[in-house]
Amino acid sequence: MNQNTVIIIGAGISGLYAATLLENAGVDYLLLEARDRTGGRVLSSSTADGIHIDMGATWYWPDIQPALTQLIQQLGMTSVPQTRPGDMLFERQRNSAPERYPAYETSPESFRLKGGMQALTTALKHQIPVQKIKQDHQVIAVSHAAGGLQVQTKSTGNETSTFNCKHVFLALPPALAAKIEFMPALPDGVLTNWRKTPTWMAPHAKYVALYQTNFLQAQNLSGDASSRVGPMVEIHDVSEPDSSVTAIFGFIGIPAKSRWTVAEYVLKQLCREQLIRMFGLEAAVPVAEFIKDWAADPFTATEFDLLQEV
Repeated sequence: MNQNTVIIIGAGISGLYAATLLENAGVDYLLLEARDRTGGRVLSSSTADGIHIDMGATWYWPDIQPALTQLIQQLGMTSVPQTRPGDMLFERQRNSAPERYPAYETSPESFRLKGGMQALTTALKHQIPVQKIKQDHQVIAVSHAAGGLQVQTKSTGNETSTFNCKHVFLALPPALAAKIEFMPALPDGVLTNWRKTPTWMAPHAKYVALYQTNFLQAQNLSGDASSRVGPMVEIHDVSEPDSSVTAIFGFIGIPAKSRWTVAEYVLKQLCREQLIRMFGLEAAVPVAEFIKDWAADPFTATEFDLLQEV
């Protein structure tokens, strides 16, 4: 049995950042993460040639997230404006060509990180000693114990571990925190509110296609598109600057339980067909494709999240 001053539950951005603050302050802590990786809803897929594509959180907004912006600057990370030159497209119906409209700049302006948003969580993780992060430790119970609190975890192999601490810091979505058994029990009103708090991004699925040619620039297109037909309802160009690869991603606008009725390869085919309708035959053969369905991630989504509209 281990003793710590603080136990942080969840190794997403919040948990990792909290750990770095405690590390710098000299406070003893332990970071517990249910997944076999850190980062939470920040996840970047990568290709063999080092191209990173955000499958989770993608943008940040300096005007409305000044604290996050300050952290990114402190870590010396390079930001990439999301706005791309060119027209945007709108697909109203399947048997008609998409309509073109002049591009516009979003307000407030959004940015991405060079190397993917996972570069941020990786930079934070590097400030934390390896032994202070325990992955594959899903917290299942928090209870009062002599002189403090007791935290129980289980692994994917159903092995259990117990840790003692003075304080617990919850760095996970409220709906997931509500699944932890608290002893004594928390007030019903608290748990009810937690269960009914939607988890950002939980109902969503993302599709990404990579290409070796920049057919968007050749057509004076920004890569921004929306569709009433689908399967993707919103599409963007998320290519890295000075890269030879064009990266296009879209939010799949089909409810989770409906998209689960088809195999992933079928969903990819439907997304490719849509990109052909939007951008032409050059979009027919991507060099790589990715899908991340956050609704199928048990450490992101709950049944309540699946009831929310995409």
